Amino acid sequence: VQLQESGPGLVKPSQTLSLTCTVSGDSITTNYYYWSWVRQAPGKGLEWVSRISRGGGITDYADSVKGRFTISRDNAKNTVYLQMNSLNPEDTAVYYCAKGGTADGPKGQGTQVTVSS
Repeated sequence: VQLQESGPGLVKPSQTLSLTCTVSGDSITTNYYYWSWVRQAPGKGLEWVSRISRGGGITDYADSVKGRFTISRDNAKNTVYLQMNSLNPEDTAVYYCAKGGTADGPKGQGTQVTVSS
């Protein structure tokens, strides 16, 4: 199973960026009830950001991104998304798509997001 994150970018504070996680080799509707986004800022540990349930009806967010980020999924496309609004420099990190509802699950290779003026 491969997880491929895309949507790397350099954006200015307050701008918007969308990330895409495309899964191949397995269906995102099997095995794992949740899929998550996780990030790692420079010099820091992994931080769980958000998760979404199999049917998309349950979403959870870390307090640091609540109200600014939106997770979604398209089961037909085997894809999970993260819409990030009102970005600030503290959001600078490598973002990973992860299996499961925590930061501990198998992840893709990550994509860099840099927020800087």
